[in-house]
Amino acid sequence: MSRMGDVLAGFHAAWEFESDSVLIRYERGIRTPKLFQALGERRVPLEALAGVTLTPGRRGTVVLRAEPRPGADPLMEAAAGQLKEGCDPYRLVLPAERETLAEYYADELRGLLGETGRTERYLVAAPEAPLHFKAYDGKASFDGTAVTFRWSWTGASSAKWKAGDQSFAVAGLGGVEWRSPEAFEGYLRLLPRDPAEIAPQADQDPASVVFGLGYGPVHESLPFAAAVLAAVRTQGAGTPVPVPAPRRDPADIAERIRHLGELHQQGLVTDEEFSSKKAELLAEL
Repeated sequence: MSRMGDVLAGFHAAWEFESDSVLIRYERGIRTPKLFQALGERRVPLEALAGVTLTPGRRGTVVLRAEPRPGADPLMEAAAGQLKEGCDPYRLVLPAERETLAEYYADELRGLLGETGRTERYLVAAPEAPLHFKAYDGKASFDGTAVTFRWSWTGASSAKWKAGDQSFAVAGLGGVEWRSPEAFEGYLRLLPRDPAEIAPQADQDPASVVFGLGYGPVHESLPFAAAVLAAVRTQGAGTPVPVPAPRRDPADIAERIRHLGELHQQGLVTDEEFSSKKAELLAEL
């Protein structure tokens, strides 16, 4: 760039141009998309970009957009094209009177870009762990090395209750599938390393949590998915490591046993399954 540290401010974000990267700082105003507020700021290396465009926007605006290279950003990889236009973290919306200035920076960036093909590693940093969010059927948490699903007695299916709370070491995962909560039947699914394994529907799969109205919002579940995806790529080459289940609160165990008893009375859990699962829960005390 002509001057390191130049800043181009738009609606909801400002781009600071450095010699080898663009630092995107998102505003925290009430009208700023929640995803932007959750991201805070992102440093995008120039080597992570495939191109730059400047197009007319709505209502007297222009849109400067940096196009990330395939495989460069775990957030965009997890989103898989499901983000609405207004939540695209690579768009900078500016007043139309700044079009000439925006075109100048677009030309400057284009002159600095190199390769445009798929990258072999992530070049943009993923959101940092620990991360967590509340899904319809449970709570998901990620500490950087393992993903934990803790089922909710009001939303989890009997299949998930039978399987019990789940903990997955990153080294044992092959990927993450995120279906936006703004779409029908959204969910987050942890994919096994063996692609031949066919998982059941998300609401029956202990390796998934399902979203719903007010659950798993984009600004919480997408950064979560991106962080796990990045960890899988960087840590997942090793041998799966068993993750010990944390000890549970006695009150929580009692509630789970009560719910298990209800499932048993309804015929959804056999006598053998009830006894076995009850013993497992008691062993966690």
